[in-house]
Amino acid sequence: MSGDLTDFAEFVQTSLPGLLRYGHALTGNPHDAADLVQSVLEKIGSRWNAILRKTTDPLPYVRRSMANAHISRWRRLRRENLVADIPEPASVEPADPFEHEPLWQALRELPPKQRAVIVLRYYEGLSEAEIAASLGISQGTVKSQASKALISLRGKLRRDEGSEGREAV
Repeated sequence: MSGDLTDFAEFVQTSLPGLLRYGHALTGNPHDAADLVQSVLEKIGSRWNAILRKTTDPLPYVRRSMANAHISRWRRLRRENLVADIPEPASVEPADPFEHEPLWQALRELPPKQRAVIVLRYYEGLSEAEIAASLGISQGTVKSQASKALISLRGKLRRDEGSEGREAV
């Protein structure tokens, strides 16, 4: 293997677990996360030399690419598709262990950019500057998106606690 391909293989080997965790938090399930990581790494691999010339640390570039790819996919899929016939129901997949966790459900309901900021900040432990660099936005946008997301999460979790409390009475 040439040196550049070896560098890319080493990068993938060391970064893959973190990228899969980040993808899982972005997409909400491990299967879509693996697809997202694979599609982004395919694109990155074909341009590895150019990316290394632009930056010394490709990980933020890859994270930004993942966030952009997820947002693009989300935009494409949220459009309604009308069909003549109702499709057959899909086979039942094993349940996600986080499916009924209130925090996980609330995180899924956040807009993609807010979710990306929250995941990078609290799940990956990045600073505001690192998040801004990773997503290609300003630090002020990182702060405002995080603030909006936390307000939304708190409100959702309070509503959930309140509804559970009423059911128990």
